[in-house]
Amino acid sequence: MGSLFLVRHATTEASSSGRNLGRRADPPLTDDGRELAVRSGVAIAAELAALPHDRLRVVSSPARRCRETAAPIATAIGVAAGAVEVDPALLEIDYGAWDGLTADECLERDPQLRAAWEEDPYHITAPGGESGADVAARAFPALAELEAWLAADRARAAVAVSHNHVVRLHLTAVLGLPLPDYRRRVVADPGGYSVITVARGARVVRRVNVLPA
Repeated sequence: MGSLFLVRHATTEASSSGRNLGRRADPPLTDDGRELAVRSGVAIAAELAALPHDRLRVVSSPARRCRETAAPIATAIGVAAGAVEVDPALLEIDYGAWDGLTADECLERDPQLRAAWEEDPYHITAPGGESGADVAARAFPALAELEAWLAADRARAAVAVSHNHVVRLHLTAVLGLPLPDYRRRVVADPGGYSVITVARGARVVRRVNVLPA
């Protein structure tokens, strides 16, 4: 069975200040975020050293913060920088009018809609943006293709560097939890990674939100 490392990008100014950062903005990592990305690469390389793998793929959202996270991970696991794949299906949710706002600011702006979204972010759409279901509709097929590649050979591994909502939605689905609960039941911290092993007809979650030392 192949192994999928599902990584949330490392720290940005928005993630450190609690502000929504969706697909509309493209900021870099902070200095701390770049250091965290290096540590994530070291931790993933250590995990891979204990796994059978003769073929590796690194796939990243096109967002700068993801590509800056993927680069040191690729270096750590021996994948050439030019071999990192970029897939726009892995982009973060579009927060629409809530982009750049804190949760309290969203609630002040749209009290009823924000309360409904907090209860069910999978079906409720951010104003002028996306719902969790919209994210799943584009991200799940891309991750399914990667998992199918992994399932074909146990000596394969892949790292997918993406975003908060993408990671939490996918883990929620694999764990068989209700998708409307994805923000309540699963956490994805900046720089954290989860591990899913994939075989034909089976996916097993081995790690959730591992934070590198």
